[in-house]
Amino acid sequence: MGSGSLMDFLPMILIFVVAYFFMIRPQMKRQKDEKKFASELKRGDRIITKSGLHGKVVELNDKDSSCVIETMAGKLKFDRSAISMEMSKKLNTPATTK
Repeated sequence: MGSGSLMDFLPMILIFVVAYFFMIRPQMKRQKDEKKFASELKRGDRIITKSGLHGKVVELNDKDSSCVIETMAGKLKFDRSAISMEMSKKLNTPATTK
């Protein structure tokens, strides 16, 4: 059996390490950032949901982690996890014109 068995598993170990650093770890960081974004939402924030609905936060409920969004069609209740962090940040970042 000897040291040859370790060499047999080395490629598998390397694949797992690479997968961890390039796929698993960034995904965990992204989830953490999205939770932080959702917890920092406040009334008056302009947001976009993951389905593309634009609106403004008018009410936040910490009990069930939901929020009420005012849209052109009226007020709608959404779970905070349905709000897109990337699209909402782009919406609130002033566009740079050249």
